[in-house]
Amino acid sequence: MLTDKNHTLPGGELVALVRDARQRTLSLIEDLDDGELEVPPISGVNPPRWELGHVAFFFEVFFVRLLGRAGPILEGADEMFDSFHVAHDTRWSLPLPSRAGTLSYMEDVLDEVLEIIGDGDADPATTYLALLGTLHEDMHGEALTYTRQTLEYAPPVLHRGPAPSGGGPLPGDVAIPGGSFRLGADPEAAFVFDNEKWAHSVEVPTFHIARAPVTNEEYAGFVDAGGYRQREWWDLEGWRFRSRTGLRHPIYWTRGSDGWLRRQFDRAVPLDPHHPASHVSWHEASAYCRWANRRLPTEAEWDKACTFDLHSGTKGVIPWNYSAPLRSDANLDSTQGGVVDVGCYPESESASGCRQMLGNVWEWTSSAFYPFPGYLVDFPYREYSAPWFGYQKVLKGGGWATRSRLARPTYRNFFLPERADIIAGFRTCAL
Repeated sequence: MLTDKNHTLPGGELVALVRDARQRTLSLIEDLDDGELEVPPISGVNPPRWELGHVAFFFEVFFVRLLGRAGPILEGADEMFDSFHVAHDTRWSLPLPSRAGTLSYMEDVLDEVLEIIGDGDADPATTYLALLGTLHEDMHGEALTYTRQTLEYAPPVLHRGPAPSGGGPLPGDVAIPGGSFRLGADPEAAFVFDNEKWAHSVEVPTFHIARAPVTNEEYAGFVDAGGYRQREWWDLEGWRFRSRTGLRHPIYWTRGSDGWLRRQFDRAVPLDPHHPASHVSWHEASAYCRWANRRLPTEAEWDKACTFDLHSGTKGVIPWNYSAPLRSDANLDSTQGGVVDVGCYPESESASGCRQMLGNVWEWTSSAFYPFPGYLVDFPYREYSAPWFGYQKVLKGGGWATRSRLARPTYRNFFLPERADIIAGFRTCAL
């Protein structure tokens, strides 16, 4: 079953979404020369040309072949761009098409997609699969941003928005009352991924959660106190990770003559004290929490702090939708080019009093990535979630490079606990 309800969008709206995702992808690489697309193998990072071919291949497999032609658009694409069957390390040695050949393949697939959508009202299957391909491409656009950071390339040339409102730190906790809470997506949602299905009741005890993510200034206190050298703050796997990597501070931090610096793409900038600590792994976040006598929130606690209305005592809805323009009340869509102060965007504050729960940095939770009760593999992209259950940790909210149409409270991102190249930070709860 391709849809969970009779949800449709006009063809023109779907075309605009698909084109917008593709334009963002191309903008992320258009200033890179051929040499910058031919980089040596790096663990955990995809070759940029492979990333480009893969987003086109995904649309071919999960849209064109399901709704249109059956044969391959590019001979050999299945052997090169199938992410589930082509291991990360193998991707670096594949005989990939040239830059021109890759862009040509992307254009050929896009033409087929747009022809199938047409200009009338799309049926539910077309709507669902177009959204699936669009959001998948959005994810890989964010991954290309991570890659540019990892490779020390210049920041991507993208449209910048106006300066955000507010600023500075945002200390303190808010109290969230205990009780039953509906975790997961509602079946009436326009589009959900398989791991969001479905909303179910969970009991959440009363808890206190920080109004904002941990800042650079706060995290530097842990680093300067020798937190990376003291075994007592790390669990067994975390200490093995720290010992294996030799980390003494977050991966992009360096000591300058006047204090800490942080590498932002291709340049070192002073560590802004009120920016959220970012590019930290789950292991590092957990160690900080032990040092600070705090803890990470569970996924259910994070969701409740984001969506629970203290006044009405019910779960609210944040009005994000797929056709919305770029958000001006959250740091999303790369409009700021990086993180901003945790006190920015006061208009983004949740009904419970937590700020920036969508945007700025993805936030680690303590929860392992597992399916919700009753999970069924009825999703067209069967390899999206099922292979990763149990191995990853859940992140929530979205980072500054996340597209606003993807950043919604029920969305469950997931990564291995040692990943620090992603735009991830964390907020804490009282013990």
